Order: sequence, then structure tokens, then C-alpha cells
Amino acid sequence: MAFDTELQSLITAHRPHLLAIGEPYHGEPAFPHLRNRILETLAEHGFRSIAIESDRAAALAVDDYVQGRRDDVDLATGISHGWGAHPASRELVDWLRAHNDMLPAGDRIAFHGFDAPTEITGAPSPGPLLRELRDYLGVPAPDLDRMLGDEGRWTAQEIMFDATRSPGRSPEATALRGLAEDLRAQLYADAPQLIRDTSTALWNRARVLASTVIGLLTYHAAMAEPGTPSQRVGRLLAVRDALMAQNLLDIHAHERDRGPTLVSANNAHLQRHPSRWATHWDGIDLATQWNGAGSIVSPLLGDRYVYVAGSLGASGPVGLGQPEPGTYEERLGPETGIFPPPAGSDLRARVVDLLGHFPLDAGTIETCDAILHIGSAPGAADAARIVGLPGVTETRIPPGSEMPPYTWGDRFFFAGEDRTRPFATIVLHDVPTFDERSRLSEPGRYRLNIEVGRAEFRNLFGYGPEEFAARSGGVDFAEPDRLMPHPMYAVQGWASVVNPGPGHRRRGGAAGGAGTLPQRGACATQELTAGPAADATRGRAWPRRIRPHLGHLQDMDSIMYIM
Repeated sequence: MAFDTELQSLITAHRPHLLAIGEPYHGEPAFPHLRNRILETLAEHGFRSIAIESDRAAALAVDDYVQGRRDDVDLATGISHGWGAHPASRELVDWLRAHNDMLPAGDRIAFHGFDAPTEITGAPSPGPLLRELRDYLGVPAPDLDRMLGDEGRWTAQEIMFDATRSPGRSPEATALRGLAEDLRAQLYADAPQLIRDTSTALWNRARVLASTVIGLLTYHAAMAEPGTPSQRVGRLLAVRDALMAQNLLDIHAHERDRGPTLVSANNAHLQRHPSRWATHWDGIDLATQWNGAGSIVSPLLGDRYVYVAGSLGASGPVGLGQPEPGTYEERLGPETGIFPPPAGSDLRARVVDLLGHFPLDAGTIETCDAILHIGSAPGAADAARIVGLPGVTETRIPPGSEMPPYTWGDRFFFAGEDRTRPFATIVLHDVPTFDERSRLSEPGRYRLNIEVGRAEFRNLFGYGPEEFAARSGGVDFAEPDRLMPHPMYAVQGWASVVNPGPGHRRRGGAAGGAGTLPQRGACATQELTAGPAADATRGRAWPRRIRPHLGHLQDMDSIMYIM
């Protein structure tokens, strides 16, 4: 189980109702995969729900699916902000469905979103939610369509740059907010009959829809408030997090008698101290501060709210280098794990130029209960991505062991019960007289190797493994950040990358043949979370021997996400 000892210590010491585990950067896919492994561990300790940074109303369909109340679900609409396309989201939902299948209703793990259906750049029309609520209650609401008007006026992109374009404070919007409040009041007034005629689950769905649409109209009202770009963005972030806090408190009230809830989101939404954002975005300098959901919920729940901050030491694939000496991330060290906050008045916050990345700061260190840290050692982020896959275990050769020194620190990853033949490795050294063409003896260099299989090898490089010997002379095996045949095991269907980084994704090509590497998302959070790899690699299978052990991750999104 992932981090079992550390998690058991946290649970024993704090007995949380909400265990909030953050991530500093949405673009590093290791975090949501590790979240899934952590949930598997927490399920053994009585946790009965998970709440993620996704639209709460939309998530009701996903919960129906994982509870067995429906036979299919569209994650593209059930999980918002583009997260539905992420392999970790599909993996989570599949695991929940299988886990719940043989359990009584009271022991099943529920799925919640706790976000509003909003983005900084816009928000949807309240029309669909109001119509569904009206239809459930069976009331006429004859003026609803007139008050809504053209749906497009609610979603116009110009609203982000011109508050006067927003309908959020129009007389119609004010009337819609009053209507939504009236519908919610009627929902409670007629609850006995509604529940008798439908079900408790459908009544609760309507309750969530009412709360969501009132929050959505509040957000639209905030979009209509004039101000500088920083003032407007700060106001929208504050409203969004206030809605997230309300949702968390409601989820807590709903779930606390069944067991604790795991909460997963960006650090900025979960930390106890005020959130800050200063960046240059779309040609505009922005600087703002607001109270995140965690800073609202924490004083209300007291010590029943436990916060584990997320930390990213280094990740070549997203373009984040080594932390500078004297920073919190550098002090946390090269290894991945759950650690206590580092102590020392001489430590400082890290300065990075990576949009959407929130490094650790003094406020986090002073107020968090622990830190989930992906280490800064060469290959540590890659290793976290791999070990986060379902059914994967890792063996690492410790420095100073009886093994040859050129193997010290090497990592071997196994699928399922097979502990004799890894499907991926991370190596830090050349093997004298055998494998030296990658020049791994140079400082900071390492190589990620993965068995892609003979068929996928041909897809990637344009020729089969049996042709490698004749073609290997044209491959620079020392070139960093380029997918290429493995210098020694290509004939068995292995590929490799020296120091994986964002470059081979931008190039979109694979070295060593005419084949092209399926396009992956750039480092920008929006593109990564939209999951282009899922579309580009659909149906391209793992090698046969690995396929049965990785659950639903049987296609090449798994490989592309790792590399």
C-alpha cells in the first residue's frame, strides 16, 4: 500500500474527518496517480469518500456509476476542467466501481466533486441547472426562458476582459437568483412528498443542483463587477473558493457518520493560510490574495481538518529543474515520500518560472501537518509516475549494497506478481564495456527504459526490433530528451529516453526511424489536463505479458504519460 506507515501515523495522531492532500502543480501527472494509490490505502483505514477538484453537480453522475446505480458514465462531462480525459481519472473511477461492486451500500466509497462549474476565464449559463430543478419540482416558472435570454450571453469570452459585457448583475440575473432561492426553499418544503414520489438520491441531487446554480449566479455577479485585472481575478478566485468551502462542509456533513473523506486539489485551495497568485498571464501582470477553501474550512472543523501539502522537487518532463540550495524543496531532499515540514529559519521559498506551479512558502510550512514530496533525485518524478500506476511495485538498489557500484540507485518496476522481469527501469550509470553509449557517467544524467513490445516499437520507430542492428548506427544514444530504441535491448522491444524533458514532446518525433512519437500536451496546465495523449494513443496496447496486470491502463496513454 502507498505510504501506509506515514498515513497510519497521520490518521492515528489526528483522526481527521477531512484529509486534504494537495498538489503544487496540476501539470505533474504523478500526483493524481499517487492520490489513487493513497485512496486504496485509506480505504483499509475506514475512509468512505473522496472529493476532488471538479464540478460538484456534474460529479453526481460519476457517483451514480461507481455506486452501481447506472451502467455507464461520460467522464468528459462528469469530471470537469478537462480532468475527465486524464488517465488517472479513468483509473480512479474504474477502481471505485470494482471496489464497491461487492460491498453493501454503507461501506462503499462515494465520489464527490467539490468545485463550482467555473473557470477564471468564464462560467456556463445557469439555464440547464435551473430547468432540471424546475422539472424535478414540477413547477411552471413561466418567465425562466425570458430571464435567461440567449444562452451565449452568459459564456461570451469578452466578459473576462470587460465586466460590462456580463449579464451577472442585470435585472434578469437578479430575478434568476431569487427564483433559484425560491426553488430551493420549495425543495425543502415539499421534501416528504418528493422523496416518497422519487427517491432520497434524486432529492439530494436536486438539492445539490439548487446550491450549485445559486453559486453559479453568484459567480456571474462577481464577473460583472468592474475593477483592474488583478481585482477581478482576485474576486473570482475568492468566490470560487468560498463555494468550494461550502461544498466541502456539506460533503463533510453528509459523509462524517460513514467515515473520513480524502480531499484532493491544488495546494492553493487546501492550505490553511491565505492563497496568493502573482504571474504574467496573457500579456497582463496579475497579483492577488484570497482565502482558499482550506483556510475557510480549517477554523470551522478545527483539528478534524488535516492538510498535507504537495511538493515537487524536480521534474524534467514538465521542465522543472533542481531546487536551489536553501529552499524548502531542496531541504526535503531527493526522495519521494510523506515528510514532516522542514525546520530552519534560514530556509526560503523557491522562485520558478512555471505557470501554475505553487512552490512551498513559509505559510505552508508553518501551518501544514505534513508534506507529500516528489523528490529531486534524477528520475524521482519519473519513478513517481510509474509507481503510481495500478499494480506496480518498485525495487531500488540501495547505495553501498553488495551489488556492483554501477547499479546503485537503479530502479526496477514490476507489474502484478511478477518480480523477475521488470517492464520499466531507471538507470543512473553506464555499465562498463557493455552499455556506455548513453554517457550516464556524466553528472545528473539518467535513462528511463520501458518495454513497449514489438508491435509498438514498430509504430514508434518505423521498423521492427529485428532491424535494429542494421539501423542503430544512425542513432545518437547520448542525446537527451529524445525517445529512441534502447541501445542494448531494442531487439526485445525496449525503448528509452535519456533525461526525459518537455523537448521530445514539442518535437513530436522519435529518434531512430521514420515513425513519429504521438503528440503529447505541452507543459501548460490546460493542455496537459486536457489529455491529448489519450486521444493520440487510444487502443495501442501494452505488451501481452504486462497487459493483465495494469487494470484498465492497457493502452499507450500509460507509456506516453510516463515518458
